[in-house]
Amino acid sequence: ADALMKPSGHIDKVMHIIGGEEVLKHRLRLKTTIMVVKQLALQGSSFRGHDESDDSLNPGNVLAWIGFAAKLNDQINSVVLRNAPGNAKYTSPSIQKEILGIIANRVRCKIREEIGDSCFSILVDEAVDEAGREQMSIIVRYVSSSGIVTERFFALKSVADTSAETLKQAICDVLSQYDLQIEKLRGQGYDGASNMSGQFNGVKALFLRDCPYAYFVHCFAHRLQLALMTSAKLQLDLFPWQKLNFKSYGMKDGTSYSKR
Repeated sequence: ADALMKPSGHIDKVMHIIGGEEVLKHRLRLKTTIMVVKQLALQGSSFRGHDESDDSLNPGNVLAWIGFAAKLNDQINSVVLRNAPGNAKYTSPSIQKEILGIIANRVRCKIREEIGDSCFSILVDEAVDEAGREQMSIIVRYVSSSGIVTERFFALKSVADTSAETLKQAICDVLSQYDLQIEKLRGQGYDGASNMSGQFNGVKALFLRDCPYAYFVHCFAHRLQLALMTSAKLQLDLFPWQKLNFKSYGMKDGTSYSKR
């Protein structure tokens, strides 16, 4: 009877207070993980470790930095890692990837704002990752509102194969998702592979059919790579004057030696 006379002791009031406290703990726990993921992404650091158990000496950067933040702040320490409920730690790989995906999407939206209604160009290359999956990187090049030519890494897209049609469709999907119209494409740069730079059926040719102003330029970085690779394979003998120069300075076959 006495409990009924105290409104603050009613079950709905108690549950509301407890619920509010739990919400604040969840928010602080999630905010800590978000800040750690954001900082690691900014520094280009790895996230996970090979052993992420509680007793691991090197559990990976995410868990290590959360633990470091816990040592500096008692309030954070009371809600993270071992002090967090097993079903709401907010440190699992899926949570890390989801947070990173949200951050990446916000960055792409910011790049889209910078482009505005201007024309743009694309640079595309593909490679195989450790898992054997084809990954295609997309870079956008545009002139900012300040008149500065800017290049931004825009997306990394997994593709089923490297055929020209598949790659072109994947590029269009990424661009259309952020309302980048193909009609405003003014340049495209790829390597010299036939599926990318083919005169009739390459990605270059497919985009030129949709937009005749999307001029193609063979990637200069790839040209330099090809030149360096070819140069490294050449074995040139020393010219006679170079051999004479070595002897005049007390050197034999490029190695110094002392005369007795």
